[in-house]
Amino acid sequence: MASEIVNPSNDLADAGPDPAFALHRGGKMAVQATVPVRNRDDLSLAYTPGVARVCSAIAEQPELVHEYTWKSQVVAVVTDGSAVLGLGDIGPEASLPVMEGKAILFKQFGGVDAVPIALDCRDADEIVETVARLAPSFGGVNLEDISAPRCFEIERKLQERLDIPVFHDDQHGTAVVTLAALRNAALLGGRSLADLRVTISGAGAAGVAIAKILLGAGVGDVVVCDRRGIVSDDRTDLTDVKRELASLTNREGLSGSLADALDGADVFVGVSGGTVPEAAVAKMAPGAFIFAMANPDPEIHPEVAARYASVVATGRSDYPNQINNVLAFPGIFAGALAVRASRITEGMKLAAAEALAAVVADELSPSTVIPSPFDERVAPAVAKAVSAAARSEGVARA
Repeated sequence: MASEIVNPSNDLADAGPDPAFALHRGGKMAVQATVPVRNRDDLSLAYTPGVARVCSAIAEQPELVHEYTWKSQVVAVVTDGSAVLGLGDIGPEASLPVMEGKAILFKQFGGVDAVPIALDCRDADEIVETVARLAPSFGGVNLEDISAPRCFEIERKLQERLDIPVFHDDQHGTAVVTLAALRNAALLGGRSLADLRVTISGAGAAGVAIAKILLGAGVGDVVVCDRRGIVSDDRTDLTDVKRELASLTNREGLSGSLADALDGADVFVGVSGGTVPEAAVAKMAPGAFIFAMANPDPEIHPEVAARYASVVATGRSDYPNQINNVLAFPGIFAGALAVRASRITEGMKLAAAEALAAVVADELSPSTVIPSPFDERVAPAVAKAVSAAARSEGVARA
């Protein structure tokens, strides 16, 4: 029964074997002090009266907040629960397990502290105002699982208003890892990014960001498809975001369905769900690359993809070449926070992708075009590249 799954207080759920409920009981994270409070002297330093001297110093020199508080080491993980994983609009409370999970991934993989914040509001301006008022406590904001197209507006307005990095991971984390994998697939196949035509299935947050970063990296052309087919200038049903996308992509002026976009394509990138017919896959160019990233069911099953592609990647951990955002966001934020960057630029994202690809550049094979999420080289390499890019682009302050 559904109630046995969604209600862990149900007797059957309590007695059941599902390890997920056992792991999540009580939550997955806690706040831990970094200084002891063992006696009166410790208390007088950690709290009053000692803390007053630090507060006064910060009031006189606001920049001291970065040295004497955790501000420059902590990220707010913010959602409204409107587009959570493959579950959709499940609301703020139901999103908390995912936000807690994101927070512990920040710590585990990037050494960055993070606080999950689930907001009970949907209006874009209300979200912006709320996060902006919370911002003095944080060194960065990671927007998570907010539905498109509001996510684009929220990120843009927050970054315009705040002087700390604002990063929508569903967009940019996915884009960085996808570009890194494509760089290595092209290198393995002896091909140039400029020679590739990429078809993207999905024109939501991830699809838009992937299209833009691929073009920024020099990919020859990108054709994006939504539920109604190819996003092209001749369509009259496009949102503002998709109209901009149409102006940047589809240089050959293709129109029609996803199958039409796949005809002769060198790369398929799936961030939409659904199933692509094998007959359409068969029309791709020889030696194609297929990145079918929908979870739990890829748009093209890996066994089908392997019949036509030289490199296959998915979003799943039980197949080679997992396109996993955890390869990107911990290192990106670690690098940005280390230099107190005011924002995360396109150059910083491109640098992250290049560094991520380089981690396995000497180990390339059809089953290894992207590192494992557990490769300990990843986050330090990405962080170093992001910090360097922030300095070169003039957004570093330390």
